[in-house]
Amino acid sequence: MWEGVIMVVEKRKKSKSYEMDMCNGPIMGKLLIFALPVMLSGVLQLLFNAADIVVVGQYAGSDSLAAVGSTGSLVNLLTNLFIGLSIGTNVLTARYYGANKKQDVGETVHTAVLTSVISGFILVVIGMALAEPLLIMMGSPDNVLKKSALYLRIYFLGMPATMLYNFGSAILRAIGDTKRPLYFLSAAGVVNVILNLIFVIGFHMDVAGVATATVLSQFVSAALIVRCLIKDNGVCHLDLKKLAVKKDKLIGIIRIGLPAGMQGAIFSLSNVVIQSSINSFGSVAMAGNTAGANIEGFIYMAMNSFYQTSISFTSQNYGARRYERINRILYGCLIYVTIVGVVTGNLAYLLGNKLLRFYSPDAEVIQYGLRRMSIICTTYALCGIMDTMVGSIRGLGYAVMPMIVSLLGACGLRMLWIFTIFSTHRTLEVLYISYPVSWAITAAAHLACFIIVRKKLK
Repeated sequence: MWEGVIMVVEKRKKSKSYEMDMCNGPIMGKLLIFALPVMLSGVLQLLFNAADIVVVGQYAGSDSLAAVGSTGSLVNLLTNLFIGLSIGTNVLTARYYGANKKQDVGETVHTAVLTSVISGFILVVIGMALAEPLLIMMGSPDNVLKKSALYLRIYFLGMPATMLYNFGSAILRAIGDTKRPLYFLSAAGVVNVILNLIFVIGFHMDVAGVATATVLSQFVSAALIVRCLIKDNGVCHLDLKKLAVKKDKLIGIIRIGLPAGMQGAIFSLSNVVIQSSINSFGSVAMAGNTAGANIEGFIYMAMNSFYQTSISFTSQNYGARRYERINRILYGCLIYVTIVGVVTGNLAYLLGNKLLRFYSPDAEVIQYGLRRMSIICTTYALCGIMDTMVGSIRGLGYAVMPMIVSLLGACGLRMLWIFTIFSTHRTLEVLYISYPVSWAITAAAHLACFIIVRKKLK
């Protein structure tokens, strides 16, 4: 009998060891401890696509590289609306956890998991039906269109797994557990790289091979995170028999997550317009842009970890009514994200020639990649500052305000730039300058919004 009691206690201690008390004690150290695994997870997630791009670039040619790389903005356009709901899951779970409302946490977990599966199957249907028509609308060149469409259709078959992982990791982040999602993604990343090499080099499957490898690896990460939630003995325990959508919890997730998802989707729409403009410069420019953007993605994920950190910490402290800590959380995240953005962005540009060679040996492709990185990498810290501000505002429960500001400031400005300045000065440099301009203006607007909503908390 006593052995059974000891085993239960030890299991609970093990589950607790992954959790973090965000509402008490020093802040700066905890922010970094929380953010580092999130940062590594984001980098690993990008390695899925990087492995795809590197393998096809080296072994299948520049057309295949352009085909895989040019789908990124379209994938984001179709998935961001649903991935935004995982942000709602994170905020709601963290708030209930901070307020010590265990039943509400459990109901949120079961609602979120079922919602993620439904979202995934909806995306399968959308992706299969709209892949080629949307690529044609983007002006994809004939020599990459068929390959891009094939890659997208296979890629979208993995959407149920992608959604499960995103929602599951959002739940774990809400209680301070950023380590286990990293472990699961590491395992999936190894599977992805191995299968890439087998399918492309061994079986000569080209873009179909890298897409299949990515899908299979996504199912690995999803299976691991579901198993983790089922075996969890804490407040986030998942019982498959209790899967149900609780109306109040779904409304809470949608209220916070839907505006975030809409913002991401419309942001992606502006990126689709930019990608269409890049497509007009030809497949070599597309390949160079793809390689440069992929390197920038690693910098973005490193900075994005502080956006995730600001959401979780702010939400928990808001739920626990520890309002005096909220300003310090934002200041800490802004300091860290600025350092990471400036150092990694400029370092990536300085090493750009060597880094781009991993994606393509073509000298012309490398030059196009460097043209992009010279503008975007060197100013990328502005994007991190902008996103971190949004994270704090969302953590306070304001979802519509940051959405409107972001859409007008970043998305709206970019679209205006394309149809005015770029239309009269059609160069890649003029197109890329729209990014730092929109980041700086939008970040300033978000700061003003944070000051306004923070004053409402007594």
